[in-house]
Amino acid sequence: MTTCRDAYNEGGAFNVSSTDTTERVPVQTDADGVVRVGGTRVTLDTLVAAFDTGATAEEIVQQYPSVALADVYSVIAYYLRHQPEIQVYLTQRRQQAAQIREQNERRFDPSGVRDRLLARRR
Repeated sequence: MTTCRDAYNEGGAFNVSSTDTTERVPVQTDADGVVRVGGTRVTLDTLVAAFDTGATAEEIVQQYPSVALADVYSVIAYYLRHQPEIQVYLTQRRQQAAQIREQNERRFDPSGVRDRLLARRR
């Protein structure tokens, strides 16, 4: 069994091997191509948006308690190291969202929705 004392070398420096520091980023891509964090329904888009607007990891966990704090830190670290790739993914997601919104608006005309709902109430 390794003890805390064993983790330090003779010079007092912390012993860390590359195999000790290799961890998987806690994200999964679902069937629709959406990247989700830590086995939850929280998307990478959501976490990055919160971080980019100034939220700390702790604040993100308060907003999304299903995500573990360690997972938030891990995803943020990955995001900071891979911003160009993540930005490409986020741009694609925004484009997909815009296309879906347009399709839905063509199928279900949003004009007059408020009036129709109010008319049902009477």
